[in-house]
Amino acid sequence: MNRRTVLQAGAAWPALMLAPGCASTQETPHAMTDRPTPPVARRDPRRIEQLGRVRVDDYAWLKDERWQQVMRDPSLLQADIRAHLEAENAYTKAVLAPTETLQETIFQEMRGRIKEDDSTVPAPDGPWEYYSRFETGAQHPRYVRKPRGADGPEQLLLDVEAQAQGKDFYDIGAAEHSSDHALFAYSADEQGSEYFTLYVKDLATGQDLPDPPQAATGDFVMSPDSRHLFWIYRDENGRPRKIFRRPVRGGAGSDVLVYEEADEGMFLALGVTESRQFILIYAGNQEQSEYRIIPAATPEAAPVLFSAREPSLRYDITHWRNQWWIRTNADDAVDFKVMTCAASGPTARSAWRDALPHEPGRFVIGLAAAKDWLMRLERVNALPRIVVRGPDGQEHIIAQDEQAYDLEFAAGYEFDTDTMRFVYNSPTTPRQWFDYDMRQRARVLRKTQEIPSGHDPSAYETRRMFARASDGAEVPMTLLMKKGTPQDGSAPLLLYGYGSYGIAMDADFSIRRLSLVDRGWIWAIAHVRGGSEKGWGWFLDGRRETKTNTFTDFIACADALIAQNYARSGNIVAYGGSAGGMLMGAIANMRPELWAGIIAAVPFVDVLNTMSDTSLPLTPPEWPEWGNPIEDADAYDRIASYSPYDNIAAKPYPAILATGGLSDPRVTYWEPAKWVARLRANTTGADPILLKINMEAGHAGSAGRFDFLKEIALDYAFAVKAVGAAEAGGPF
Repeated sequence: MNRRTVLQAGAAWPALMLAPGCASTQETPHAMTDRPTPPVARRDPRRIEQLGRVRVDDYAWLKDERWQQVMRDPSLLQADIRAHLEAENAYTKAVLAPTETLQETIFQEMRGRIKEDDSTVPAPDGPWEYYSRFETGAQHPRYVRKPRGADGPEQLLLDVEAQAQGKDFYDIGAAEHSSDHALFAYSADEQGSEYFTLYVKDLATGQDLPDPPQAATGDFVMSPDSRHLFWIYRDENGRPRKIFRRPVRGGAGSDVLVYEEADEGMFLALGVTESRQFILIYAGNQEQSEYRIIPAATPEAAPVLFSAREPSLRYDITHWRNQWWIRTNADDAVDFKVMTCAASGPTARSAWRDALPHEPGRFVIGLAAAKDWLMRLERVNALPRIVVRGPDGQEHIIAQDEQAYDLEFAAGYEFDTDTMRFVYNSPTTPRQWFDYDMRQRARVLRKTQEIPSGHDPSAYETRRMFARASDGAEVPMTLLMKKGTPQDGSAPLLLYGYGSYGIAMDADFSIRRLSLVDRGWIWAIAHVRGGSEKGWGWFLDGRRETKTNTFTDFIACADALIAQNYARSGNIVAYGGSAGGMLMGAIANMRPELWAGIIAAVPFVDVLNTMSDTSLPLTPPEWPEWGNPIEDADAYDRIASYSPYDNIAAKPYPAILATGGLSDPRVTYWEPAKWVARLRANTTGADPILLKINMEAGHAGSAGRFDFLKEIALDYAFAVKAVGAAEAGGPF
């Protein structure tokens, strides 16, 4: 769990009622007289002394002191905070009232690109084929199965749409069937707080077994013998701390502690090797990782340490042909290499031997295994590729045709197979599912994402270009536009960025962004440092001591687009979410004149305060990413120099839309709320600063597939209005 989740993400309003926590105010002198009056958060200065440094936080009161309880029960939110958030939502609704018709139009466009009765490609496992599908009009899927290779009746495993009825929020974290096909387990979150309850359904009776584990992460595994359930307990601060095992048909009181993590800065995860011979326990963070293994034949055995964690050492393990294959950055392999050791002998690092040497510029992303085949996903020249290794050690690459695209494995259930499924898409090409015969080196198209309202890839074009950063680095950009879009600076442009945790923003397909592109917009992705588009070193050069490269790279991309007549200053909307919201906050402070508007979805903008608050779920685990400002003065000063909330100044900011979720444990609701309050108190410009808090959801927004599109439609309508388009009622 981290802040990496990447988001692509009414009628006239009556006089706004100011609520407790909001001081009555006159319209500010620079504001337009016909604009609704924004709420003004009261100032309650709190002096914070830290490492001999002092800062004052006027809006710290927006953090409910009982936030842990609020995450599980939002009705407990302090009354004055709730009133302020509701006033902010009302103000945003009033300001964007002229865009309501446009919002509905964009929503219907995006919905029209979704095949409502869609289904996944069935995945075979023994006598069954498993898949999920949507009914027309449904927000949530059904998990089902049918007899393999036959036209037998479909069996319903879980009806998520029915489960979600009457609930403001309902999300399935994970779902899987047992190896004996008798049980179906799933995790459900009903708040958006990422506290899950784990259910196990007996498929013979259709009933959930009693006493399900609660206060869990969404991650779990059933042992390959179908007898045990392994699950992760999330503590009162939202951190995964313990792993328990219980009989899969057991209940309360049957849990056995398998592993407890002493370091609160580590994340935990569970897995099973593709060979089904080992259960895996992972502990790690952005800098180091560690595995423990349990033989699947003896699931009640104590976990055995694979190789002890070391500073700056990361590794992942895959079991194949009686060996462990280890993807690792050991021995200064910045872009990772692959090593091996025998499965029957010592597994400590001293036993590892090189199998695929490190090659700078070839970033090894991950491994997957089948009985006779080892598959490797890697990225070269900012594009992914799949490499297949056979039992004789010979390798081949699965060739792709387009110049910019996205590629990923689609995991299956069966190990003894020559077929590997992968998903291909590009900015112009919808998602395609291929079954690839690794022995025959032939692919079969199993499914193409259907766009019911129509989509002609030839009507669009993708361009790959580069911007030169201030230190000479070449920053890739991917552009999507309709053919014939003028390249004279007149087209509005949306510039999207993220740049954290080594997460790459690949050149993928999205039904959503077409609603802007079809309106003559250029959609551009800035592949800034902090991601891994150009290898792991690209990430390392955009974190901690070099974090500001992320921000200056994004600005360099905007400047390059302007210089090459793709855009002009003041006609660009910047868009980023979560840690990408930090990017939005930084570029708002650094170059506000570049942007017509900024959309900051669940923005991580209060970096200094958050990284100094050890009670928050992600603070200790993310010190390796940002630094520890509690103990390290250099880290404090570095974060203080760019933290968006702490660097707001009296200047004309562009129009800004910040969004958040009340039960978000990753970027807490008070971060965007505080940021907006301080921005509004300091801006000398006339453009509105807006806040929209989803009072029934968390980090990822609404769980329903259509409700989520409404949130995106609001973002896009804001963008259209920010550039002054008549369709949105003209400029703000």
